[in-house]
Amino acid sequence: MTVEVHWEREGAVFTDKRYSRAHIWRFDGGQVVPASASPHIVPLPYSVEANVDPEEAYIAAISSCHMLTFLSLAAPKRIVVESYTDKAIGVMEKVDGKLIVSRVELNPTIVYAGEPPTAAMQAELHHLAHEQCFIANSVKTEIQVAAA
Repeated sequence: MTVEVHWEREGAVFTDKRYSRAHIWRFDGGQVVPASASPHIVPLPYSVEANVDPEEAYIAAISSCHMLTFLSLAAPKRIVVESYTDKAIGVMEKVDGKLIVSRVELNPTIVYAGEPPTAAMQAELHHLAHEQCFIANSVKTEIQVAAA
């Protein structure tokens, strides 16, 4: 796994902190993503609202990993998933004097083909997905899955 992160000063003074935080992420598969600091952290015009910020990417990585793990657990149980949409929410707060993404709430909406699994089976799949997700196992952020 490799990711290249690239930023350029582009003539800004820099030492006055009035420089663009826009940069790019280049992934080993060839995808290029425009990135920036969040406008919640760095005011416009020094951040780019349309670009992905690291906190959003972090939340997306947690959500994506959970979803992929959920799908891999559902398939061998012959539970056919038609679609999976998660509107994940990240919460930032100060902990021990440091601003962190303290909590991520996953809010998946899942459409199944045929008879959907019971609520208990869905809860079990989400529990196992959380336990087996590489990203969830790599972070100290509290991750909650909202009941469907």
